[in-house]
Amino acid sequence: MAYQPSQGEFVPAEQHRYVLTNFRIAHEKVEQQRVQLQEQEEQVAQLRARITTLEGKEGSSIVGGVGRNQGGTSVDDWSIKNTASKLEKLVNRWAADVIRAPPTPLNVIRDVILTDLLGNSPPDDSEASPMLVQSLLRHAMAETISEGVINCLIVTSSSEANVQLTRIHEHLFARDPTVAGVWRRQTFSAAVETCSPAMSQQLLAETMPGLARLFTSETGVLSPSVAQLLDAAYGFSRMLHGSGAGSAVGADTFYRAFVPELGSVLYPRQVELIKRCLKSESNLADHVGSTVFPGLVKVSKGPTGPDGNPDMIQTVVRRAQVICACALAPRTSVVQAGSDALSSAGSS
Repeated sequence: MAYQPSQGEFVPAEQHRYVLTNFRIAHEKVEQQRVQLQEQEEQVAQLRARITTLEGKEGSSIVGGVGRNQGGTSVDDWSIKNTASKLEKLVNRWAADVIRAPPTPLNVIRDVILTDLLGNSPPDDSEASPMLVQSLLRHAMAETISEGVINCLIVTSSSEANVQLTRIHEHLFARDPTVAGVWRRQTFSAAVETCSPAMSQQLLAETMPGLARLFTSETGVLSPSVAQLLDAAYGFSRMLHGSGAGSAVGADTFYRAFVPELGSVLYPRQVELIKRCLKSESNLADHVGSTVFPGLVKVSKGPTGPDGNPDMIQTVVRRAQVICACALAPRTSVVQAGSDALSSAGSS
């Protein structure tokens, strides 16, 4: 018996062509989407390569005992605190060496530092104790590291150019911290490798001119110990400002240093006492005798404010290392002068 196919197994030729046409159109659309996805992947790869170039991915080097990040090397708050502690020990050792073999009488060193810090330090014929002078030396170096090295982006050997670059970064950071972070890392990837003795002498002369004269020879050469110390501080600054976006620091984060003024009130959230304070233990107000190492503040982008610009959040990463006035027992005029300076600044 012959097989009799049913009519349901056949479709009209017009319907068959319609199905084939729709299938071809669907296949073409799938192919277009595949090509588009492939192009997007290529664009993403190009963007990643561009970001890597901007961040200046390079290896890190060690100069003066301080780790330096050449662009995108990861850095976190713990590494920053650890490196800051090493730099603090270098400052303390330098100050102790100066006290053991002072280039000039201790009274002269004390008066020179106070004049650099306060501007109009009254003359004092009393004998300066080694502990007082050593603490003032550490305070002077903390001021130099804070204002001359960390808070000023040192990219070139020209101080004028560095000031202009710092202003550019501040302008970018106020508008878009992420863009400022990429710009900063790209800039530091081409920065000078080390802080030369000539640059160190210039930094010290700008922040502490009297102290710079004490440690500069007749031929205009800065003391090697001071130059090495400032070079180590520059390495610490590069680690802070040259960290990559992939680190824990983040692409929209910036570090600044601060040094409490002589005679200012002690704020526990900002300072950490390295010696016992009898007044604080008795719940009495005390003042800053000296700052032996600056504190560090992490500035990051916060929520958008009413004006449309993001608010800046400041977080103390490492408190300033301070000796209180009662433990240091400085001159009364120093504390009073610092308090008067703070009062006039607050009223203005």
